Amino acid sequence: MSSQPVSLDPRARHLLRTLISRYIRDGEPVGSQTLAKHAGLDVSAATIRNILGDLEEIGLLVSPHTSAGRIPTAQGYRMFVDSLVQMKPLGEGEVARLRSELPAGVGTQALLGNASELLSAMTHFVGVVSAPKREQFAFRHIDFVPLDGRRVLAILVFADNDVQNRVIEPRRTYDPSELERVANYLNSNFAGRPLSEIRATLLRDLRNAQSEMEGLLAHTVELAEHAFVPAGEDMVLTGQTRLIGVQDLSDLDRLRELFETFARKREILQLLERTLQAPGVRIFIGEETGLAPLDGVSVVTAPYIAGGQVLGVLGVIGPTRMAYERVIPVVQAAADALGSALNPEAPTP
Repeated sequence: MSSQPVSLDPRARHLLRTLISRYIRDGEPVGSQTLAKHAGLDVSAATIRNILGDLEEIGLLVSPHTSAGRIPTAQGYRMFVDSLVQMKPLGEGEVARLRSELPAGVGTQALLGNASELLSAMTHFVGVVSAPKREQFAFRHIDFVPLDGRRVLAILVFADNDVQNRVIEPRRTYDPSELERVANYLNSNFAGRPLSEIRATLLRDLRNAQSEMEGLLAHTVELAEHAFVPAGEDMVLTGQTRLIGVQDLSDLDRLRELFETFARKREILQLLERTLQAPGVRIFIGEETGLAPLDGVSVVTAPYIAGGQVLGVLGVIGPTRMAYERVIPVVQAAADALGSALNPEAPTP
């Protein structure tokens, strides 16, 4: 797929770029007469027809049955985004909007929701953001509140200001004073450390504990095992209804399959996770996603990074006929803004 486009001469590349740009803008197949008028090349329509025929032969363009014009194939779009698209950097106002609506210190869940909404609003497509794993964030504070029976409410505060409430059911009943002792021990000794490290340290300490510490540590290990269990990771997806009016996604059966995939989330999340370690913007066009319901769409993603660590991925899902020169910079700028907002502060004991 990548070897054929490399051999295109400058004139063919220019025509391909012009055709795809016009098709993305207008949604209509582009003919040789139109290109002769708008491509800015001093060649005849007949010469242009020959070049378009060559581009069609190598799989970059296709002629719809109802028209003499041509439209790009997925392979044509791939070459366009890899080497032909001319990016339109975001204006200062748009960058300022991203930063103002993704401020540091408001809590991770709120930031993820805001980022997804912004991506959708700025591109008019679906915005998606995968949630960071809680294991990656330092723990800041914990409180335990006794409920009915053996149940206990664990209130966890993380270094990114996110608060999680988890109802746990330990093997025995704890009275309020025991819960307070365990919370004090965790807060005094483990603030600023990630959950996985805390669990490992507690177990090691318990093995090495002197008899007077064994009771407290055993209680702490049990409660921490329940309270610090990794939560199911998820993602925020917004703007699905924006796809309903899109000309290229008018097939109701395909649209229903797409919406069912959005509702399940699992496959989209797996697709995003494939890009976690890939730097910069990644683009999946149609069947490149590996998901049949996404055959008619493109997914543009970028990882967001804080403190040198990749926390998750955000992106946009829209029709293959999207303004890539606009969407790609929006996705990158949103990833940069979200990463800056999540940049961890020094842990507070």
